[in-house]
Amino acid sequence: MNNKNILAIGLIIGSMLVSSFSFYFWQVVYSPNILIEKEDLVFNIPTGADFKYVQNSLYDLGIVNDLVSFSFLSKLKRYDQSIKPGSYLLQSDMSNIDAINMLRSGDQFPIKLTYSNARNLQDLSAKVASYLEFDSATMMTNLSNVDVASSYGFTKETFMCMFLPNTYEVYITDGPITVLNRIYSAYKIFWNSERIAKAEALNLSPEEVIILASIVDAETNQMDEAPTIAGVYINRLIKNIKLQADPTLIFALGDFTIKRVLYEHMQIISPYNTYKHVGLPPGPINLPSIASIEAVLNYEKSDYLYFCANPDFSGNHIFAKTLSQHNKNARLLHLALNKKKIYK
Repeated sequence: MNNKNILAIGLIIGSMLVSSFSFYFWQVVYSPNILIEKEDLVFNIPTGADFKYVQNSLYDLGIVNDLVSFSFLSKLKRYDQSIKPGSYLLQSDMSNIDAINMLRSGDQFPIKLTYSNARNLQDLSAKVASYLEFDSATMMTNLSNVDVASSYGFTKETFMCMFLPNTYEVYITDGPITVLNRIYSAYKIFWNSERIAKAEALNLSPEEVIILASIVDAETNQMDEAPTIAGVYINRLIKNIKLQADPTLIFALGDFTIKRVLYEHMQIISPYNTYKHVGLPPGPINLPSIASIEAVLNYEKSDYLYFCANPDFSGNHIFAKTLSQHNKNARLLHLALNKKKIYK
């Protein structure tokens, strides 16, 4: 075999090797390797995680098909040296290059933060923190900080007014202040000129509207009568009559198992005791729904000054204009409670 033949064979073999390597490299870079024939998935990388954690998680969760090729390209792209925490949307049949570019750039997928039915700041802190990296204690530290509350225009007691029940887009790595800024922006949008005008017509601030809405929210699950209940309390505020709202006593006592408010409960020393203090309590007693806030802003005008639960236990209420009529209604309710052996 002459030198020309040897050279030709060498060129052919070299060309084949180059082609094979090029094909393999193309497969490593562009072929589907993530969630092959599986549904899209949100992949979480906690703060402080290293490349080994990412490798193990992708393998253990069955996300990556060929871990060797993913690791090879990750090191080639220096992703192994710049792990960014967060939530990332990995798509079905995604290539290594697309996945690594997304992870390397920190292009996070926003999460949906939703909360409702919080009774106090501790409860609210736990609900918010459950979506994010920081814990409820960290959130509570911020919510109970007078300076933080003041920076948004609230007191420690009214701070919960800012948290309108809604769905917020945030990132799992966001800190408490970033989350609070997002919630405050939504609060400012909600209180548009129309709603502010309605609040002013009631001689109430937005915070006071929400405080009253929290009482209405605690009084009824029947939203069709919420504007009527709101109207009763507004009438009492106008006439400077104590609200005498049972839910405020339950909040002050901190015992949410109470089913029947007794005289002894009314003796508690607390600014939230509306049997002793005229006007609204200093802060909301829960996180009221948007519907309850709207019920206050669009309350039903009437001459009602009293109401009590319907003794048929339907969840509805009976309204009265006079104390004598209210006392008759209340006696019927007490008899019904006694019959069911509900004494406290």
